Amino acid sequence: MSGSPDKSQTNQVVRAPRGTEDLFGEKMARQQMIENAAREVFDVFGYKEIRTPVFEDIALFVRGIGATTDIVEKEMYTLAQGDETTFALRPEGTASVMRAYVEHNLFKSKKFQKFYYLGPIFRHERPQAGRMRQFDQIGVEVIGTYDPLADVETILLAAEIFRKIELGGFTIKLNSFGCPTCRAAYRTALREALRGVEAKLCANCKSRIDRNVFRVLDCKEAHCKELTADAPCIRDHLDDECREHFEKVKDGLEANGLAYTLDNRLVRGLDYYTKTIYEIAHPALGARDAICGGGRYDGLVEEVGGPPTGGVGFAIGVVPTMLALEKGGEGDGGKAAGPTLFVIAIGGEDRPFAFSLMTKVRREGISADTDFEGKNWKKVMRAANRDNAKYIVVIGPDERETGRFKLKEMSTGMETEADEAGLIQHLKNITQ
Repeated sequence: MSGSPDKSQTNQVVRAPRGTEDLFGEKMARQQMIENAAREVFDVFGYKEIRTPVFEDIALFVRGIGATTDIVEKEMYTLAQGDETTFALRPEGTASVMRAYVEHNLFKSKKFQKFYYLGPIFRHERPQAGRMRQFDQIGVEVIGTYDPLADVETILLAAEIFRKIELGGFTIKLNSFGCPTCRAAYRTALREALRGVEAKLCANCKSRIDRNVFRVLDCKEAHCKELTADAPCIRDHLDDECREHFEKVKDGLEANGLAYTLDNRLVRGLDYYTKTIYEIAHPALGARDAICGGGRYDGLVEEVGGPPTGGVGFAIGVVPTMLALEKGGEGDGGKAAGPTLFVIAIGGEDRPFAFSLMTKVRREGISADTDFEGKNWKKVMRAANRDNAKYIVVIGPDERETGRFKLKEMSTGMETEADEAGLIQHLKNITQ
């Protein structure tokens, strides 16, 4: 019959769009571990959460990020309203936070703000290891100050997050991007130096010489790196103010025991950066080794309609951070946490009692679970071990009759006998 649905098509599995992924199990546990660690550090450092829409007026990103950046030209997901393309899924977080800062007149009510955000970012680029079309970032923005110690604090904060998740081996790359005045002289010097090797550069670098010359230094092609190895260094072109600011940043890092490497080739792909720029990298990731990027953006608030206002911040890539944990982390890479207690019923008649005990434990704020599949109790015990339960208790006729339980610690096999109140108290003691 014409028009009937083709069963071979309707039964096909619908898959996630290319460049996206579903998070669950161990991967979800790793992401939650990173986010929870970040929130704890933000609280210690005095940062408050901000949430902005996942789509914005496209003009925000053209003005804030820069019309000639790769993000604006190639990588934005745009949304049409009627016949006009007016919105874009956010390709980074900073411009949105600055828009909110200006729109809500925070520069009038409380100029100095320390924000953090967690959430999805969207870029239409070729998916590869560590680079997705939808991915999560964890970022901070310190707005309303020109103090170089604010730059130092953000770098210390990012390093503390990585330490908290037990990610060792990361390195801090540091540079200055100057200000619009001294950067203009450097732009001219860099273009002149690159003209001599222009013909041998890759197509991207050739196009960038006139349009966004600083991005040539960020090329990942080995032959381009070799050809530009002797390119001028921007720090040789800094004016007195930018040079003094950079020296204070270096002094602050050294005074607080944070090692760094000066990187002449370090640039940022967004137009709004000024003065301090930095990346935190991990060697386990290969050529694209950045897990965090940040810097100062003293002109961005003004660019989106506010008054001249200093600011500095960073964004951590959650996906590359998880990859670094898998390949080079010192800890367990975010092993999925199981319940504190798994309650096991020997027979069907024991299940209501086991369920009630589990409920009482949960009401005390202790994570607990039980079997809902009707498995043999020995299989349930093995499943509890696979699920990383810290303790188990087995409920049978004797336990129901006497009200006494044997609480078994899975990692050591040690057993503690207690009544209901004692069992709950013991679990409280080990979870506090």
